[in-house]
Amino acid sequence: MESYKIYIKGLIQGVGFRPFIYRKAHNCYINGWVKNTTESVIIHAEGTIKNIDTFIKSIKIEAPKAANISEIEIKKEKFIDYKDFKILQSEDISDSITEISPDIAVCNNCLEDLKKQKNRINYPFINCTNCGPRFSIIKDMPYDRDKTTMDVFDMCKKCKNEYLNIHDRRFHAQPVACLNCGPKYELLINKKIIKDFNKIVLEIVGLILQGKIIAIKGLGGFHFACDAINDIAVKRLRNLKLREGKPFAVMFKDIYALKEYCIINENEETVINSWRKPILIAQAKKWLAYDVSIGFNTIGAMLPYLPFHYLLFEHLQIPAIVLTSGNISDEPILIDNELAKQKLNTIYDAILTYNREIYNRVDDSVCHVINNSERIMRRSRGYTPVPVKMDMNVNGILAVGAELVNCFCFGKENQAILSQHIGDLKNYETYEFFSQTIGQFKKLFRIEPEIIVCDMHPDYLSTGYAKESGLPFIEVQHHHAHIASCMAENRIDEKVIGVSFDGTGLGTDGHIWGGEFFICDLNNFKRYTHFEYIPLPGGDAATKEPWRIGLSYLYKVFGNELFKLNIPFVRDLDEEKSKIIIQAIDHNINCPLCSSAGRLFDAVAAILNICSISKFHAEAPMRLESLINPKNYSEYIYNINNTINYYFVIKGIVQDIMQGNNIGDIAAKFHNTIISIIFATVKRMFEETGIKKVALSGGTFQNKYISERIENKLLNNGYELLIQKSVPVNDGGIALGQLAIAAKRREMRCV
Repeated sequence: MESYKIYIKGLIQGVGFRPFIYRKAHNCYINGWVKNTTESVIIHAEGTIKNIDTFIKSIKIEAPKAANISEIEIKKEKFIDYKDFKILQSEDISDSITEISPDIAVCNNCLEDLKKQKNRINYPFINCTNCGPRFSIIKDMPYDRDKTTMDVFDMCKKCKNEYLNIHDRRFHAQPVACLNCGPKYELLINKKIIKDFNKIVLEIVGLILQGKIIAIKGLGGFHFACDAINDIAVKRLRNLKLREGKPFAVMFKDIYALKEYCIINENEETVINSWRKPILIAQAKKWLAYDVSIGFNTIGAMLPYLPFHYLLFEHLQIPAIVLTSGNISDEPILIDNELAKQKLNTIYDAILTYNREIYNRVDDSVCHVINNSERIMRRSRGYTPVPVKMDMNVNGILAVGAELVNCFCFGKENQAILSQHIGDLKNYETYEFFSQTIGQFKKLFRIEPEIIVCDMHPDYLSTGYAKESGLPFIEVQHHHAHIASCMAENRIDEKVIGVSFDGTGLGTDGHIWGGEFFICDLNNFKRYTHFEYIPLPGGDAATKEPWRIGLSYLYKVFGNELFKLNIPFVRDLDEEKSKIIIQAIDHNINCPLCSSAGRLFDAVAAILNICSISKFHAEAPMRLESLINPKNYSEYIYNINNTINYYFVIKGIVQDIMQGNNIGDIAAKFHNTIISIIFATVKRMFEETGIKKVALSGGTFQNKYISERIENKLLNNGYELLIQKSVPVNDGGIALGQLAIAAKRREMRCV
């Protein structure tokens, strides 16, 4: 007989891992024990060599679906001669921590139990070791009930027996509960409170069918729900929520209802049906209410992930509901019952709450599929706080990200732990969420930062946080951080060609960058070329009024002759306002120079007269993409000298408009031109440097048309492509790049 200690690291707490180990040990005739520690799961295994070998192999192959084993270390141990196999009490042995499970969508076994177990018939908080709340309720490690927001609920005898029974699916399921002992919902409507859950469901069904709006406390925060087919209800929600243009997310009853309204392929179906249950940006097939997507040809679709969702759709005889974040305008999603009742009461007709605290706020995650692979656009529920593995020591570094779609990132040993989606750091409420969550991560992951890294932009609230921390801080150029984020995710530490396209970021020359080609590594970068600078009239105001940018481009190309152009955009211009803008450009009054790809997309959308005023971030590029005729392969003429010149591109677009060419063809030609520019520039850079690794990053690469085609073109021509899949390509991934740069500079003693 032999004896071994097995140390397992990775995502292995809160996913039913110890019960799995227990059952495997019994099946393989292994004696000993298993226990959770803050560092890892430790197993003491005794048995024959053959049985131990079978046991270890089965751990790797058959682990629970939400588990992710990153490392198994095996050490020979003194034989003790244990007579059975046990699960020992968890131990807090050091400040090292194992990974924390994200929240997991309700499993099929629990959905069956909803209709079979007497103490859980229609119980909306049903869960087991394979599913249920995790990150949203955890307050500290190791992951045990007394360190979650379930600590206030005493288990009844039946739940306790399941919790202690190693052969039960709810063995050590920390949120285990039932009708007799767990959290409960209550519905507030017209100052009346309903507590009977069956009545609650029927009441909500009736309200939704009447076109009413319900505020619903979800897993990681409040949502607003209404009938996704009802034009009046959806328009009312849009008006009351002060959400002018951004599409709403939609929850479909099941995959069959979703396929009736969306075109999805096999890979997309796998993503949307996974245990994470994200929002998937899918191609629209059949229209819902107009104000769901307001003219876009895509739908932000998701499937039920809470028991409550299934119980609601069981009675709700419509295919889909709008399920959008429970907040006002750009504030964070609300999590507190009383605050939601106060702040949202001008919007909802009824509000559904429950009496369990949400400790870690989490929005729904958003992704899409490009070239058959999942790409995360908003990383939150189901994905956070799974770390990104690094091939470098990032311990003690806090990267605070940028301003838009902010996420921060802590370094812990060789792991980068990204926060959930925070939002746009432009108001007090979001900044408070940002600061509070940093504090929660410090406690949860046992981290005390020694260095803070931030964006170069002095006006970002995240930069202010870094500078006011009292710790040494490093400033990192925005687009270098984008490329470093891509490199870090791909575990690359060498020189690459970096293509960083987005809306805005402060450059080292004091201008606004965003159409950049770099030769860079993790320590530094050299700017090879970029889009030619254009004055941005009004600075940030131009991002909300793309007509200003369109005017600036036309003025650069045509001068004052632009007013003679016979195109709808020019005819619709306010001539007096336009002349004031031109005077500001001529006298350089609040007209910062900008090389941004995002602003070029804004300009083209404005010149095509499809988005002169932007109602939400990146609306103009999104509308431009949605119009593309994918069968048009032509492109405009362009010049690449010291900079990339857009003169002939703008001139060609104007000529096409004047000739009455189809707007979808013009949109396609423009996108094809951008793809051609990227490829031609990368080719030139390779010929000069011999570098074949190409990293693509920045919000522009959320554009599916561009990403699919440039990725395939680069791969087909022998380039080694680095792309981002598990971390957002937009500014939600910036913090990872900041972290990697700071770690590299520390390693090289540059800081």
